[in-house]
Amino acid sequence: MFTFYDHDHRGSRRSFLRVGASSLAGYGLANSGQAFAATEDPLLKGRSVIFLFLHGGPSQIETFDPKMNMPEGIRSATGSVKTKIPGIDFGGSFPRLAGLNDKFSIVRSFATGDGNHDIKPIVGRDTFGANLGSIFARLAGPNHPVTGIPTNVMLFPQSVDPSTQSGEMGFGKFAATGPLNSGFAPFDPAGAGGDLRQLTTNVPRERLESRRLISLQFDKFKHSLDTVSGDNPLRDQAFRLLAGGLEDAFDIRKESPHLVDRYDTAPLVRPDSINKKWNNHKNYADNAKSLGKLLLLARRLCERGAGFVTVTTNFVWDMHADINNATMTEGMSYMGGPLDYALSALVEDLEARGLSDKILVVACGEMGRTPRINANGGRDHWGGLAPLFLYGGGLKPGQVIGRSAKDASSPADTPVGIKELIATILDRTVDVGQVRLIQNLQSEFSQIMTSWKPIPGLI
Repeated sequence: MFTFYDHDHRGSRRSFLRVGASSLAGYGLANSGQAFAATEDPLLKGRSVIFLFLHGGPSQIETFDPKMNMPEGIRSATGSVKTKIPGIDFGGSFPRLAGLNDKFSIVRSFATGDGNHDIKPIVGRDTFGANLGSIFARLAGPNHPVTGIPTNVMLFPQSVDPSTQSGEMGFGKFAATGPLNSGFAPFDPAGAGGDLRQLTTNVPRERLESRRLISLQFDKFKHSLDTVSGDNPLRDQAFRLLAGGLEDAFDIRKESPHLVDRYDTAPLVRPDSINKKWNNHKNYADNAKSLGKLLLLARRLCERGAGFVTVTTNFVWDMHADINNATMTEGMSYMGGPLDYALSALVEDLEARGLSDKILVVACGEMGRTPRINANGGRDHWGGLAPLFLYGGGLKPGQVIGRSAKDASSPADTPVGIKELIATILDRTVDVGQVRLIQNLQSEFSQIMTSWKPIPGLI
């Protein structure tokens, strides 16, 4: 059991109030690249993470390792498509990503270790029971020092579409902080029924003013211990940021209509086209309604200072072909197109904005699917192999890491697990050597996590 001290190593409240004179002007920029360079903390590398969690466990075969030379029942039920890299094929649902795979990398030897429904690797044993973004926030501070944006953000479908179902599906708590203080929990902008304005407008102005007066009194009391004076214009600026304007970062309507359309996955799978015999039909609909816009919102937040943004749609990748879940072919018709469309839009957008080094995109689920299709036409739980997608963050693009066994049941070489994935994320975002030196970050935690090795061939 690890014991964490529950305060930010830079001072959580102070770091939020450390708002520079140019913050409000920079905050409204269409491309707020200043946010990446705003922090001079030697611990940080000025990068953000978008972690797309594919809840339910996507098939390794129908995504990026189709095994078309294997017999029917093992090979991809959706066929395959040639990619831009000769000799590499993807599942037939991914033509857009196939044309971009020199920009990102995939791992064909990734295994999560078991076939349990949970939310690893976002929250699990290897994250010490805390949301991975909460660990990042513990290292980086809970708010960006210039924009005030929460460092750790959790995006469910209601963050962009109030007509969708609420977030948690009962297979784990995305807001878990483990032994960390709850102040490092991910901020959920859909926490008040999908109203993105909750961050500011659900707090009455008189309460904001009350908080400001209390803050003034508190700071006057501790004046002898604190260099921040009781009457400080930077604090007033921070409260003005809270009272108005901060919600703009969570409003994708500020983007051009053309770009919103490029991300929008809703037209790809209309709710009335989904077979209602599957209990999961609402989840399939929610995924299509929200996935692309969620990734657009994630990019928008990262530009403005969010350090770790988790994106997930309701439980959708569990393709058993049972009372709840569609067959592989039908399920991928609901899921493959939106994923292909949304991820390719994000890659193209980040490339066009020159952000391929600044934002790391990770996509995976909690497990994969069985190598053989079951009697009903689905694939069951499988912990031996799972798909993993990585883009940006200064990683080498166009790589195919590892090989799988002939039937895609296990790694044939270069085994990669959750620890290696976490180590890769940490390597890209923080100075691992500095992590070991953080005061009050318990030595066992820093020694264990910082000793893990990144995925070979990407760095």
